[in-house]
Amino acid sequence: MALTTAFAFLPGATASAADVPGTVAGVTGTVNDVLASTLAADGTALSYVVNVRPGHGPSPKVKKAIAEAGGTIVTSYDQIGVVVVHSSNADFAKTIRKVKGVESAGNTRNAPLPAQSTTDLGTPKALTATEVAAAEAKAAAGQDPLENLQWDLPAIKADKAHEKSLGSSKVTVAVIDTGVDDTHPDIAPNFDRAASVNCVTGKPDTTDGAWRPGASESPHGTHVAGEIAAAKNGVGMTGVAPGVKVAGIKVSTTAGYFYTEAVVCGFMWAATHGVDVTNNSYYTDPWYFNCTDDPDQKALVDAVGRASRYAEKKGAVNVAAAGNENFDLAADELTDPSSPNDGTPSDRVVDPSKCLDIPTQLPGVVTVASTGAKGLKSSFSNYGRGVIDIAAPGGDSTAYQTPAPPATSGLILGTMPGGKWGYMAGTSMASPHVAAVAALIKSTHPYASPAMVKALLYAEADAVPCTDPYDINGDGKVDAVCEGPKNRNGFYGWGLVDALDAVTR
Repeated sequence: MALTTAFAFLPGATASAADVPGTVAGVTGTVNDVLASTLAADGTALSYVVNVRPGHGPSPKVKKAIAEAGGTIVTSYDQIGVVVVHSSNADFAKTIRKVKGVESAGNTRNAPLPAQSTTDLGTPKALTATEVAAAEAKAAAGQDPLENLQWDLPAIKADKAHEKSLGSSKVTVAVIDTGVDDTHPDIAPNFDRAASVNCVTGKPDTTDGAWRPGASESPHGTHVAGEIAAAKNGVGMTGVAPGVKVAGIKVSTTAGYFYTEAVVCGFMWAATHGVDVTNNSYYTDPWYFNCTDDPDQKALVDAVGRASRYAEKKGAVNVAAAGNENFDLAADELTDPSSPNDGTPSDRVVDPSKCLDIPTQLPGVVTVASTGAKGLKSSFSNYGRGVIDIAAPGGDSTAYQTPAPPATSGLILGTMPGGKWGYMAGTSMASPHVAAVAALIKSTHPYASPAMVKALLYAEADAVPCTDPYDINGDGKVDAVCEGPKNRNGFYGWGLVDALDAVTR
């Protein structure tokens, strides 16, 4: 659904991020209101966020109004004034927005609770025993067995960084994602159980192992976790920051949706459990872009924005993937064909100055673009001058950007549930490289604030000039236009992230 992974199968194959059957079209009113009314008219419960003044819980008056409007409070994040509510009342959001003390409110989904989907997210192909053995035979002294397949490590000088430092075990990166398999031999040595949780309902579930993906769920979060902190332990692969801790904060439903209440819960959990960096390789469902001139979508921006700012206030650097549609996020307008992805998607023209991909376009969040094995913008990566902050390896079709031997795939190697390893690509894979380097900076400068970590992240990046013309598939047509100078442009932001500088400067 909202995973920012572009290649989730075999090299060269593509996977859509959000293609889900829908139910409503050709009606008046806001899209959210109509979809909510259609479901709620039949007594189907939806989830809502009600935003009140931060620092206070809902007042007795607001609580009474919620109950009278047919709502049940699931949980309340009083620090940021976000209340999660379930209701079957078709007019719940309209009604509650009129109550004094309510600053915004809207439904977070268009599918009934729990969300169901027939969309197959796909599973990346795991390395076979023969492929593992072949890689092990080529491993150089001091390398983990599969490290020679990881072209992305030398691309950002992570291999050289590891000669200086692996990162501090006092630093934790939280993977806000589909769940993390902490039993994986490359993840178990660095797993932070205390900072891990299941947030799918919007309320923390601390049951042991609740953060793990189910057998039929996406391996996305586990893959991301390995990219960040797979241990340098003589087993499998090596993470960019193999000495730091990694936590799993599960926020996606079994069907793969990342809804607002879960994302809010994820940021709030990170904020209150000592997390130093969060990685966010997704967009918040069901809207690819949330338009602030729509009252329902505005409420989602408000809620996630409050939570991400609170996490940063409490010491976390928030890093997020820019997305995989080759969109120019700095354009005057864009056509979003995939929203709402749990209703009836339709082409809608949006103004990027008012309509945001959250959390990546929220203030303070590090927005990451993807590069391939040749160091060029990945064919799928979103871009945009003034929007992209930094770039990192996220892979690309091997046909477009072929790595130097002994690496064999232009995708990114990562851990997979069940003690396996496999390839994926997308800005989903670029973001964890940056999150890991931010963790290395925090390891080098343990008292640095999030603002300082971000400043060092950008200052230490290797400037990359615009690729002009950008014809990634060689068909003679320009596939995207880069704007801006060498050290701050729409393809690469401040440049390619640098792990070596992170541990030496």
